[in-house]
Amino acid sequence: MTPVTLAMATLPGHRAARPHPQAAAPYGRNTMRLCTALVPALALGTALASAATTASATAGTAPAPAVGAPGICAEKDLDLRAAPGGQQNVVRLDVTNHGPRACVVDRLPTITFRGLDGSAQPSPPAESAPYTLARGARAYAAARTAVPGTTEGHVVAGLSVAADPSHVGVTFPARAVGMPGGVHVWEPVTTWWHDSRAAADRALADAPA
Repeated sequence: MTPVTLAMATLPGHRAARPHPQAAAPYGRNTMRLCTALVPALALGTALASAATTASATAGTAPAPAVGAPGICAEKDLDLRAAPGGQQNVVRLDVTNHGPRACVVDRLPTITFRGLDGSAQPSPPAESAPYTLARGARAYAAARTAVPGTTEGHVVAGLSVAADPSHVGVTFPARAVGMPGGVHVWEPVTTWWHDSRAAADRALADAPA
């Protein structure tokens, strides 16, 4: 069939009516769908902006980082003592932290002998590591300078003890540690620091002769 075109009659003296500009794109169902889809997108944008603001505020008030581990004890804050061990060639040691806070020493006391190279070897064998002393706390160790009865080695006037290798240490004359004839030194050993005198004594008793 041939399509029929209908023409609108124009009255004399009148212009033909033109469609309103909005009529070319009627506000119909498709436009409604577009507007509806924009609502959640706008809501999402608002939420993201709010979250960014909150994150920024939180970052500005973040808590301070945790305090690190205690530092090495200042030597002036330590009271280091040596005393006779009750057995031949045995010395008992203790160290007390008189500082204002907890600090660390080496878990192995450093014991050297006047005029000799080297130091007492730890028993059981171990590497250097931190040992924490709480404020006012005391740690204990014991050392054997030579196996009783041995005739080998050297006799020296005293020994020095440091709670940490970075410290100068304290020197004790032989008489102060119960060895008036001098400190007999041959394959000396020391325990680690312990939290009780009994534990230190047991550790030395377990050290191989």
